[in-house]
Amino acid sequence: RDKINKYGRGLLGCTIKPKLGLSAKNYGRAVYECLRGGLDFTKDDENVNSQPFMRWRDRFLFVAEACYKAQAETGEIKGHYLNATAGTCEEMLKRAQCAKELGVPIIMHDYLTGGFTANTSLSSYCRDHGLLLHIHRAMHAVIDRQRNHGIHFRVLAKALRMSGGDHLHSGTVVGKLEGEREVTLGFVDLMRDDYIEKDRSRGIYFTQDWCSMSGTMPVASGGIHVWHMPALVEIFGDDACLQFGGGTLGHP
Repeated sequence: RDKINKYGRGLLGCTIKPKLGLSAKNYGRAVYECLRGGLDFTKDDENVNSQPFMRWRDRFLFVAEACYKAQAETGEIKGHYLNATAGTCEEMLKRAQCAKELGVPIIMHDYLTGGFTANTSLSSYCRDHGLLLHIHRAMHAVIDRQRNHGIHFRVLAKALRMSGGDHLHSGTVVGKLEGEREVTLGFVDLMRDDYIEKDRSRGIYFTQDWCSMSGTMPVASGGIHVWHMPALVEIFGDDACLQFGGGTLGHP
């Protein structure tokens, strides 16, 4: 919040749609229109990386231009989650360095597809260079929906907090990516609170004291739109990021 100077309310974001197929220039135009319209953030979808129709460096340049233009016209600090996920740690750090040189405030990583070692490396770089790190949980459903031998997302969320990240997708309770309300709120608390009491109804089987470890802001994203706002604010409170992708670009 200090970095983007936004207090007292949830942060508003948008995943740019269509997720694939836009040129870098048209992608930047969509980013500008969303930010100019009043959103705090826009986001690369997890599939957006460096495809032939939009190479990563071209996207970074047009998106940075869109952010600066929206900032100049609104007087607010704007950001776009530039997806730095890549095949090697070296390539990811190169993309993060490019984002830093362009002056954007935040980048993004798919932490389960990239792996925890890569995520911790990127998190350390971001912390040292003043970047925020948005974490997408692509591939989580393959791991956490298998009740017999999977890993519950509560565990994956705690591991991410230890690895490092400023935002993490947490489900919505309402919308497309629904989750059980009490269980979702259980791991939302584990992400952002310093001390969490045992509460078996929320899936918290022992008291958790994070001491001084930095928290992670939960992100509600997936099939939500403006009519879900009252429920989302009631569920997540002010300390969350609400992202409306199709809910923004499908209903401008």
